[in-house]
Amino acid sequence: MSDKQDLERNDSTTLTSLKKYLFTDIDGEKATAPLSAYCFMTGFIDAVCFSAIFVWCAFQTGNTVQLGLAIARLFNGQHDDSFHIADQQALCSLITFILGASIARIGDKMGCKTRAWLALGTLIQTFFTMAAAIAIWKSGQAAVADSRADPAWTNTLSFVCVGFMSASMGLQGIMGKRTNTQFTTTVVLTTTWCELMADPQLFNIRRLVISRDHKIMAIGSLFLGGFLGRALLDQIGSAGTLGVGTGLRFIVSIWWLFVPGKAAKQ
Repeated sequence: MSDKQDLERNDSTTLTSLKKYLFTDIDGEKATAPLSAYCFMTGFIDAVCFSAIFVWCAFQTGNTVQLGLAIARLFNGQHDDSFHIADQQALCSLITFILGASIARIGDKMGCKTRAWLALGTLIQTFFTMAAAIAIWKSGQAAVADSRADPAWTNTLSFVCVGFMSASMGLQGIMGKRTNTQFTTTVVLTTTWCELMADPQLFNIRRLVISRDHKIMAIGSLFLGGFLGRALLDQIGSAGTLGVGTGLRFIVSIWWLFVPGKAAKQ
């Protein structure tokens, strides 16, 4: 009887320790690797989307302006009231990006900086990327468009693909922002460029400057992701490239579990 009680007590202690570990806030200063991977995935996923339809599924500034231009066409005297395919794709991306970002509210309940939420949220991004890969595979459409006037993706399943990719980026953006590091959102890097150029220590190359160096890493990771995404796209197509992206995101979701926790205040 005593052995059984000891075993139950040990199991309870183990579960308590595991829960405490998972719901401990990560140290943002030691999360450079997974946050760089987030920036890499932004470039990687956008390479697939932009190559096919010239719409950014992560950068919603352009999509928002594009929709404004679409509405302006109604008043230009030519009475062009057609809903262009490019405008439909931009609207699809914007709406699903917002929906994906809304999922990040789960992190408010779990703790937006806890290992549990960061791993779970990235796993959700993984499922979204996998769904996008399956959708574009089943659509049977090409990977690269010849011109803006002739997008490679036009059927319903391609819209599903755009939606899932944009939702994954919306979720990633909010999760990156909530970590409150120099990587900011890991999605929109215009602000990162501005902050980098405004950094007083920009040209102080004799020592490490976190505020500068992490921004450079974010920009470099984004560029590398776009480069490799397009290189893969030419070799294995959209579905294959998104399949690789699914695997990469799964690795990042596991990676979050091993980021050191924030040290307790003395």
